[in-house]
Amino acid sequence: MLKAIRNLDYTVIICQDVELMKRFYRDILGFPLHRDFGDWVEFSVGANLLTLRRRGTGYDDVRNEDGVAPLAGTASMQLAFRVTPSQVDSCYLELQEKGATIMQSPSNREGTNHRTLFFKDPEGNILEIYADL
Repeated sequence: MLKAIRNLDYTVIICQDVELMKRFYRDILGFPLHRDFGDWVEFSVGANLLTLRRRGTGYDDVRNEDGVAPLAGTASMQLAFRVTPSQVDSCYLELQEKGATIMQSPSNREGTNHRTLFFKDPEGNILEIYADL
């Protein structure tokens, strides 16, 4: 690792439909909106920002390297959100009530000492809520 790196500041999810994704992360997951520039939307998640960026847009030449969008329904990334052990099951119930696409209901994972649940965002990215046991 480069010795100058001290923390992860923000993560960018490159999206096809920023509005759909914004509604999911704001309304389903309840993440507070930090800033909204239309094609660039930031949410506060703990000490970090989770950013949505429309594919092919941005303020620099990096957008030219976005490449082709993944096939519909395929994941391009996995994000894991840590909670307390008692919150995994309550998050599951809330996600079900809000109509999230659940991949795996809460379970204890041998070998990792985690309780986890997996679900998807509207563009097929895998999301995990987990707790250390």
